[in-house]
Amino acid sequence: MLFLFLSTGSLCGRAQEDETARMEEKTDYTMFRVMTAGTLSTNGLTPFWIASNRYGVVPLEAHNGCLQAGIFHRQSIGSAGWEWSAGADLVAATPRYRTVYVQQLFGELTYRWLSLSIGSREGRRRYSQSLLDPVLSSGDMGISSNARPVPEINLYVPQFITLPYTGGWLQGKGNFAVGRSFDSDYMESFIRPDQFYVKDMLWHHKSLYLRVKDTENAFPFSMTLGLRHLVQWGGFSSDPKVYVQPRSFKDFIRIVLGQSGDANATLSDQINVLGSHYGTYDFHLGYEKEGLAVKAYHQHFFDDASGMELNNGTDGLWGIQADFPQFAPLRKVVFERLVTLNQSGPFHFIDYDHSKYPGFGGGADDYYNNGEYPAGHAYFNRGAGSPLLISPEYNADGTLGFKHTRVRAWHLGAEGALTRALSWHILLSTVESFGRPYKPTLKKITGAFFLTDFSYAFAGDWTLSVALAADRGALTGNHTGCSVSVVKRGLIR
Repeated sequence: MLFLFLSTGSLCGRAQEDETARMEEKTDYTMFRVMTAGTLSTNGLTPFWIASNRYGVVPLEAHNGCLQAGIFHRQSIGSAGWEWSAGADLVAATPRYRTVYVQQLFGELTYRWLSLSIGSREGRRRYSQSLLDPVLSSGDMGISSNARPVPEINLYVPQFITLPYTGGWLQGKGNFAVGRSFDSDYMESFIRPDQFYVKDMLWHHKSLYLRVKDTENAFPFSMTLGLRHLVQWGGFSSDPKVYVQPRSFKDFIRIVLGQSGDANATLSDQINVLGSHYGTYDFHLGYEKEGLAVKAYHQHFFDDASGMELNNGTDGLWGIQADFPQFAPLRKVVFERLVTLNQSGPFHFIDYDHSKYPGFGGGADDYYNNGEYPAGHAYFNRGAGSPLLISPEYNADGTLGFKHTRVRAWHLGAEGALTRALSWHILLSTVESFGRPYKPTLKKITGAFFLTDFSYAFAGDWTLSVALAADRGALTGNHTGCSVSVVKRGLIR
């Protein structure tokens, strides 16, 4: 299915999500969407929650503006369950590297419940494999809405489908994708001379979710279990000692299966596994009755085998979400706790004196960072997972990688509607960082990020949004700012 709201430079939040849901009820259409936005802020940077989780559209540098325009089409083919869709949009934003660029360009073929998508595409609505709220959550630890979309080929099941021979109680969905980075020129402009990076890097991710739920809605409880696996691999390193990373079809099979590299790989990838691997175990418990829906969830993050074996304790994202669909002033509340302090122990030694150093010895996972891929889990230097592990784009010294991977954070998101046309949402986060496993800070570094957004829908298909935001603390600095955006959408046919 075509995801209709295909850009996020504006800050209209739930109003745009609701409009998307209404538009998706249509079978055949061609639609357009145009957005313009501007931000003013203090002390050189855009406030955290104005720039974060916007698919990389909003520049990090203060006093910015952007224009985004796109056209999208969806059409059924006969009456056998086939349909095709396509979309494209451009972004013009300043100040930033390369002012005008293609944000999305994709085509998709769907047969009943199975879709094949090719191209770069933002991951909201049906295209996303995340189970978290796209507006109020702090961000998915695997693939969030924080960075620009990576061009990829993705075979996926967009919605949960009922599995046969289960009496309607078991549903499933998943995906299998391969992609490639196109940020090499940007990386060369960002890094300092003594840094190396990997250009033309390849991506792979897959997921499988199983849900136990009464499809007749007579039983109010549900449970969802999920597993996601993400890999960065291949590419050409600027380090002359490495240069070509393994990228053959046999190497692809190795990264899909999580196997070690052969003699062509670096010593590290021969000892461990080929490429940079990470993922999540997802656990969700739900309760739903008329007028109330509650969901408790946990994303257990892993960066290697020790994390997959749950030796990294309670690391990950913990959350609870409450929906009040019949109470407009407060329609939804999300409360989350993010912890990445354990990391399977303080150091990573496989062979060592266990009597002197008790424990597994496979620790210091340093989430989102990797020795072979210095940019880490990022695209165009914007973190592709949780933005609360501060993106490398904030590194003022031109270094790559995440400097704050051991964090403890709280997050609150809430939304509602004051009238049929006027809606609001707020985001509030506090973060304590202790640096990285091998580069700890002398004392914890803190940051607090706040945003309040008001969206007003008028004239049928126009939306005006005004957001006020503030950052406090040494983690990213003190910044106060305001963003104003206007969105126009409509059907061409």
